[in-house]
Amino acid sequence: MTAPRAIIVGAPRSGSGKTSVTSGLLRAFARRGIRVRGAKSGPDYIDPGFHAAATGAPGVNLDSWAMPPDLLSTMLAEHAAEAELVIIESAMGLFDGIEGGPGRSGAAADLARRFGIPVLLVLDCSGQSRSAAAVAHGFATFDNDIALAGVVLNRIASDRHETQVADAIRKAGMQVFGTVRRDAVAAMPERHLGLVQAREHAALDDFIDQMADTMETSLDLDAIFEAASPLAIPNENGAAVALPPPAQRIAMAQDDAFSFIYPHLLRQWRSAGAEIVFFSPLGGEVPPADCDLCWLPGGYPELHAGKLAAATAFKEGVRRFAEQKPVHGECGGFMTLGTMLEDAEGVHHEMLGLLSHATSYAKRKMNLGYRRATLAADSPVGRAGSVVRGHEFHYARVIDPGHDEALASLEDGVGNNRGVSGGRHGHVTGTFFHAIAREPLA
Repeated sequence: MTAPRAIIVGAPRSGSGKTSVTSGLLRAFARRGIRVRGAKSGPDYIDPGFHAAATGAPGVNLDSWAMPPDLLSTMLAEHAAEAELVIIESAMGLFDGIEGGPGRSGAAADLARRFGIPVLLVLDCSGQSRSAAAVAHGFATFDNDIALAGVVLNRIASDRHETQVADAIRKAGMQVFGTVRRDAVAAMPERHLGLVQAREHAALDDFIDQMADTMETSLDLDAIFEAASPLAIPNENGAAVALPPPAQRIAMAQDDAFSFIYPHLLRQWRSAGAEIVFFSPLGGEVPPADCDLCWLPGGYPELHAGKLAAATAFKEGVRRFAEQKPVHGECGGFMTLGTMLEDAEGVHHEMLGLLSHATSYAKRKMNLGYRRATLAADSPVGRAGSVVRGHEFHYARVIDPGHDEALASLEDGVGNNRGVSGGRHGHVTGTFFHAIAREPLA
């Protein structure tokens, strides 16, 4: 079987149009009958949903800070196993990451370097012309271990603008794969955690089709496919696991209030024989009694606090479940496990009360970044004393810490102490950070 090809869609910064270009390319190649898969570098949990919608196949996160090298190899090999082309969307700028050690910065550049994947650079050319060539040249020469396949010119204003930019880039020795005109694709809707999630995007399929139409008419798809390099994945000893399944049969909340769980966790848990049973709290559903564990993932409970507070069947069902079996909440799930959630208007809504803290979205404070958690006790995310790497991104904050024991002690991505995190009481645990992968045991 021919090795699948791969290419990274990168940019100098966020907001350059990477998600539009990536989603459009994924759908455009799928239309051609190519088995194409999308991936996202870093911990962003929204973009993989757009990749999945564009291809009909699950997306995946590839995070060089949170995932040790053998797990990265396993994840990429599993994701590419049935693909002819893998398109990896960079987070932020191509080289943007943290000081996490060699190849462990979280930047897409780590993936390009480790797996020999070339980069398709998306340049937002608004407000500049020939200077765009200097930016592209800098990216082409900044790291000799990373190959720049070529450039996509985005937000081009006119034929004259295109000629000025494209000629300068070609003169500097780089390939231009095409241009996307300014306002050719409608802006994706956003809110406080970034893009609106794919499951909530009205007329999503039409939106992705519009992006694909634009990429088909604007870019040289044949040249981009040829520029993608056959994947060379280091041969590791066995398949690495991000987190072991926390139970055999897992009740997983899933609706507009609880919509985020990393795709790689679900995939690996199922591969290990676990069963995932979805239920909708907003729909008044409860975790099935024959499940072994209930997991409340992240999402937007702050936007649905009134409906959750009124979901008597859900609240009573989870409380009954927690009397005998583990219940775990991450981020939005952690907020729901507390006694009260204050919404943006300052209205207080009663939550599950299985943990004693209270949270507020009215008194907002952004928390964003990698987290390294040392677990204080056994929990669904790991054994006591083990270390789990993850990510935190929320605006809500704890306004009453309650009296529960802490779930973990935290460091940020560069080792600064972040204090204790989360809570545990009886069978119930919760925390604001999203677990991505455990650290290998020494």
